[in-house]
Amino acid sequence: MLVTPDISSLKYTIDKGVKYFELAAEPVNQEILPGVFIKGWGYNGSIPGPTIKVYPGDYVNIRVYNHLPEATSIHWHGLNVPNVMDGVPDVEPSPRIEPGHFFDYHFRITNPPGTHMYHSHVNVARQDMLGLLGGFVILDPHEVTINKDYLLLMQEWSLVGLEKGKKVEPGNYNLNPFSMDFNMFTINGKSFPYTTPMPVEYDDIVRLRFGAIQINHHPMHLHGHQFCLEKSDGNPIIPSNSLLKNTVLVASGETWDVLFKANNPGIWPIHCHISHHVSNNFTDGTGGMFTTLVYE
Repeated sequence: MLVTPDISSLKYTIDKGVKYFELAAEPVNQEILPGVFIKGWGYNGSIPGPTIKVYPGDYVNIRVYNHLPEATSIHWHGLNVPNVMDGVPDVEPSPRIEPGHFFDYHFRITNPPGTHMYHSHVNVARQDMLGLLGGFVILDPHEVTINKDYLLLMQEWSLVGLEKGKKVEPGNYNLNPFSMDFNMFTINGKSFPYTTPMPVEYDDIVRLRFGAIQINHHPMHLHGHQFCLEKSDGNPIIPSNSLLKNTVLVASGETWDVLFKANNPGIWPIHCHISHHVSNNFTDGTGGMFTTLVYE
């Protein structure tokens, strides 16, 4: 079963064969460390937004409400959808969703099983950097070989008012979405040590799904194991082209699915390998884009 640590899955109803989902784009106070909140924009009260899980062949209707102070949209990143449903109103017939209004995105899932994302495509320099991101995963209904399946979405933030190198004190922090100088980094909306560990059992076959949508790239590294590249941007990699690695570079807009066998018990780090990204405001100790794999 797919799990997005610290992030819920989006519920749906079914009527006449259509799966109906609802998303609300809205201001969100996201707690990234105990008592440390960022004033961002997210979906359904969460940054990242809830994970959407579907199957090949599903027909989905996703109603998106806009509770933001400006127009927005959602782009279904990597999905093969009709042009009017693609969510880029500056160049497509897909509409802007004005404040106080909603739009129903509806389409059939024609991509194969794999990992995708959804995010804003209006004023992206502001809206994406304030947090408008979520996971969109197409599951394999016939899959039986994967024991644990985890989605990890990486984001970076410029918190206003932090003195570089100083401990991050509890409080509510505004974000500067136009800054290139980031001081906090998260996986699924949390900074270490507030990230939730991922449990595995010995001999499990484990899938990790990585995704990023903002400015930075993130070389994600797993300790104690080697993984096989399974899918790139939701597309299967044929075995003869796959690589055995322990670090995969997740560039902005990319997703990678990797597989490994849990055969080395312990508590193992999974983290971005850019040094500044595994600190909290450049202070001593481990922080930021760092989580753990824990054998049960």
